Amino acid sequence: METSRIGLWRLVSLYPKRALALFGIAAVVLALVLGLTIGLLADHGGLHKVSDPSIPRANLGYAVYRGTLVGDHVAQYLGIRYARAPVDDLRFRRPADPGIQQRGRELKADAFGPICLGISQPYPNAEQDEDCLYVNVWAPANATVESKLPVWLFIQGGGYTVNSNANWNGTEVVQRSGHKILLVNSNYRVGLWGFLAGERVRADGDLNVGLLDQRFVMRWVRRHIAQFGGDPDHVVIHGASAGAGSVALHLLGNATDAESGKRLFVGAVGESVFFPSQPFVSELEWQFDLTLHRAGCDDDDDAMACLRAKSTEVLQAANAPAGFPGGPATPLPLFFWTPCVDGDILRDLPYLLSKGAFHQRARDYGEYDRRIEGTVFAADTSTRNDTTTFLQSNYPLLSESNTSSILERYPQMGGLPGHSAWFPSTAMAYGEATFTCPGAHILNSYARHWNSSRAWGYRYDVHDAENIAAGLGVPHIFESWAIFGPDSPSGPGGGPQSYYTYNAEVVPIMMDYWISFVRTLDPSRLRYPDAPRWQSWGHAEKRLLVQTGNVSTETVSDDQEERCAFWKTLAPVMRQ
Repeated sequence: METSRIGLWRLVSLYPKRALALFGIAAVVLALVLGLTIGLLADHGGLHKVSDPSIPRANLGYAVYRGTLVGDHVAQYLGIRYARAPVDDLRFRRPADPGIQQRGRELKADAFGPICLGISQPYPNAEQDEDCLYVNVWAPANATVESKLPVWLFIQGGGYTVNSNANWNGTEVVQRSGHKILLVNSNYRVGLWGFLAGERVRADGDLNVGLLDQRFVMRWVRRHIAQFGGDPDHVVIHGASAGAGSVALHLLGNATDAESGKRLFVGAVGESVFFPSQPFVSELEWQFDLTLHRAGCDDDDDAMACLRAKSTEVLQAANAPAGFPGGPATPLPLFFWTPCVDGDILRDLPYLLSKGAFHQRARDYGEYDRRIEGTVFAADTSTRNDTTTFLQSNYPLLSESNTSSILERYPQMGGLPGHSAWFPSTAMAYGEATFTCPGAHILNSYARHWNSSRAWGYRYDVHDAENIAAGLGVPHIFESWAIFGPDSPSGPGGGPQSYYTYNAEVVPIMMDYWISFVRTLDPSRLRYPDAPRWQSWGHAEKRLLVQTGNVSTETVSDDQEERCAFWKTLAPVMRQ
């Protein structure tokens, strides 16, 4: 049984000379380029150097932040506040400007801020808090406001329930680029805090505030990145997992700054695009009522005021999953809080892409798909009925007829080490339904409606002995350690050990494809020496195959195309 990850990286350009973009799902990269120039906003004083000129400083107008020098001439700024603390009356509302921070004093930017509270996490928590809207920047130490370097803005994943890729370090990326790019990452609200939905939220608050946090970071970059040496007219967004799903949703929405009318990004990369059930607001009133009950607000005439008056401890206790109406009581759904169709940032179900409903000013788009994306998510099912129950717990509107049709296409497969008999089938079905086929659909839709020559795809088939022994194949976002450098997530020596030994040759190849895209909006222009040109998706559905010792071109199989066509028919029922 094939356990590699497949990526489709598609890009479409209305203005091929200017735009190009990336977007991937698990093993695929998506690109959307909105080629358009955006004028620099008024600068607040640039790189503010006082006292010791060797210490990097940035004057953002609302605060002066003092960074540190790390690695090989990299300026690192950690824990910069990008929005006001979303507490009290700002709870469940769109982010607000941070306001003046300690006027007349420099603020240290030498430690990550707390990440946002995740589902089912204890509180108080030393690493997580409700006050969590912080951004981090890595820049060449010698960059100035005149440098205008390309900006790589990373949106972390976590299934919209946790911040799971928080605080990845950008030092390796900046160094690998020859000190010619900046990397930015940030937190956004998740779980109950980021995706509580219902008409009462709409009336006295905002829906999808987690996505609005992401959009607000883009606006922050638009306004302030020049102070670190970045070019606000050349920002490429990149997401992994739920971050990649978010990239797709931003491509569907309005990709401009409401105040300036300027574009927020010129390129987009999706890595392991994630499309869970994303219901309509009216379908989530039960979830809002459950939250009221858990928080002790059942009988309050002003539900939102009651929720805002509750302590963080009380609401975090309510930030827990439950079975979906119509679905089985167990197992609980993997992802309880997700974006909803709000008519604004998400105007309709994501599969509306088949109608060509991308944002009208988008230039390029790319996407991916993966073979067995679901190994780190699937229940360890023993029987056919177990598999049906797992699928219905996550997509509760699936009928018995639907699940029978699913299992016709995913019968019992060969075993994987350490897992029960039906686990491989469950993992493959869930992976293709939630990651691979939505990505392939987006890719094909964009190619059909825009320009198939501006899209790229890939299949990441790099084997790690520990993953294989654990029965995971090539698991979800395993390529991230190669894209950012193996030390980036966990510090020196903290990445998968194979990336330091027998898979080490893959790292510079992957890093250079991504850096090339960020710098030039073309993944091949600055590719690693001897690495092949990344051929476009086209109408033949070509993609890059990445293996240790073999990077080449292949096409998508007929079998996978058939399965994805089947999932497309179920997308409305699955609220995708």
